[in-house]
Amino acid sequence: MHEPYYLTTAIAYTSRKPHIGNTYEIVMTDALARFRRMQGYDVYFLTGTDEHGQKIEEIAKEAGITPQEHVDKIAGEIRAICDLLNTSYNQFIRTTDEKHTKIVQDIFRRLYDQGDIYKGEYVGKYCTPCESFWTESQLKDGKCPDCGREVRDAKEEAYFLKLSKYQDWIEQYIEEHPDFIYPEARKKEMLNNFIKQGLQDLCVSRTTVKWGIPVPFDDKHVIYIWIDALSNYITALGYDVNGNHGELYKKYWPADVHIIGKDIVRFHSIYWVIMLHALGAPIPKKVFGHPWMLFGNDKMSKSRGNVIYADELVDRFGVDAVRYYLLAEMPFAQDGSITYESMIERFNSDLANTLGNLVNRTVAMVNQYFGGIVPEKSLIAAAPEEACDAELKEIAESAADKLTENLDSFRVSDALAAVMALASRCNKYIDETTPWVLAKNPESRPRLARVMYHLLSGIRILGGLLKPFMPETAEKILKHTPETDEIRAIECELDRCRVFGGVQYGAAVGEAKPMFVRVNAEALLKELAAAQAAPAEEPAAAESAPEPFAEQIDIDTFAKSDIRVAKVLACEKVKKSNKLLCFRLFDGVGERQVVSGIAKWYTPEELVGKTLLVVANLKPVKLCGVESCGMICSVEQPDGSVRLVTLDDTLLPGSRLC
Repeated sequence: MHEPYYLTTAIAYTSRKPHIGNTYEIVMTDALARFRRMQGYDVYFLTGTDEHGQKIEEIAKEAGITPQEHVDKIAGEIRAICDLLNTSYNQFIRTTDEKHTKIVQDIFRRLYDQGDIYKGEYVGKYCTPCESFWTESQLKDGKCPDCGREVRDAKEEAYFLKLSKYQDWIEQYIEEHPDFIYPEARKKEMLNNFIKQGLQDLCVSRTTVKWGIPVPFDDKHVIYIWIDALSNYITALGYDVNGNHGELYKKYWPADVHIIGKDIVRFHSIYWVIMLHALGAPIPKKVFGHPWMLFGNDKMSKSRGNVIYADELVDRFGVDAVRYYLLAEMPFAQDGSITYESMIERFNSDLANTLGNLVNRTVAMVNQYFGGIVPEKSLIAAAPEEACDAELKEIAESAADKLTENLDSFRVSDALAAVMALASRCNKYIDETTPWVLAKNPESRPRLARVMYHLLSGIRILGGLLKPFMPETAEKILKHTPETDEIRAIECELDRCRVFGGVQYGAAVGEAKPMFVRVNAEALLKELAAAQAAPAEEPAAAESAPEPFAEQIDIDTFAKSDIRVAKVLACEKVKKSNKLLCFRLFDGVGERQVVSGIAKWYTPEELVGKTLLVVANLKPVKLCGVESCGMICSVEQPDGSVRLVTLDDTLLPGSRLC
């Protein structure tokens, strides 16, 4: 039986539809859950929604609906986003669930009966958005220390949880369990800013709010968010205050890790832990507080007009591209950032060029040189292994260990970077081995076979390691690298990624199809800007009509032009010009240098790896002292801008336009 592993997200608050910054957490946790399953763990992954409180009560009132109607709608939207992003949660809990309500009431009663909750009166400052009480000394510039909003005077009868009773215990526990709060900076913050300053007893009920779980023995009060929402991690498993726990609780509790935002570490590492200790329940093994995903340099906010939603990004880029961006862009300890510009750049450079182009051209070459069939072992064995083969093999075989090392410490972006480093090394291997040159010499066929097999082997491992991050893309990749029976017999999926080779000799690799089609950054950003423009703006001036057609020519004249498919190997600016870019192209026969006046519309970096058309039989000329052997085909738009004619990556260099 596999060892159990229980991980959770914070449950999402059902006030509004979550933006992409809120969505990072569920995707990150899903990547960790998928990774643990690959290791062989019996994973249980919990997420859900927090559905009570004054804010929801007020929003529903403004909308003229009941709080239940409101949370039903928002909870549905939140779950739909989780499903849209292909997250593999085992349970989606709602705090309005009947089972949750009953267990929370049992917990409250137990804590009250044993003297850990008492009735008193609260006098202080209250922040409605955060649903938090504060003392005067805790405010920052007279405002809520968490969100910076206005607070109001509040005085009401309330029940309190005796945090102060456990002051010494919680401090000792955190000191004796140095890995409990992670990263280290979060632990220091909890100790120095909260615990050592002296814990105040916590208000755990309200009388001025009606939308909540009633206190079972005092119907004037509803149970406050701390006991209600935090308890979801055990109510979902069937916790019972009398010890008659459900099978899920017996199997999975304590949680291996709570994945939460950095702003709620205090609630999970102090309030929640003291509640569990008072109940005599085991403490979670770890609380990981991740940074925020910002819009540029700002926290996302509808009032600021800088909110991006997950479904909007998926519509434009696809599910796996959005997952990739979120996981690659968020640093371990600092806040991440998202803009459409950075999303497009990541998509084009990492996914279209580095990953998609690698898989596509490898499969295309196997189809062209070996009829779409993995070369036979005897043919491969006829060519000795060279230094670059051994280096690729070493990097591929060590990638799983690097992935594991980083994910064990929640360094998700570093783990993904380690996987993409393998993709980059495979691309370099193609440049080192030049399969198109080997294919021209029949005596090099064994060497060509070894090169193709090594590439397929590296791509098989790459596909396996991408499963936690981009599950659909990983499956597409693995369809091109059919595994041997020996590899499939390895029970642990991650161990399969530690074995180089493992591609079935003589199997079909399938048809080469682009996985990620490059995005036209200029056009998309222009479209987005137009969509965000105010309706009252003056309409744009009509674009000029296309130029009239040139003088007619006959077919023989046209046939004199030799237009070939070429791949961009390198590109740089011409030093003496602001308009010219110098390309190094592979045209199917060899390399050639071509100069093109498109520097105004493209950067050199975004052109590397593109497939385009070049007029190959033009006489060489010198432009700003640089020789140009051919002309790259481009299109002049009515507005005067110039766009390259780019092609499907399945078209092989040297193919002729006919």
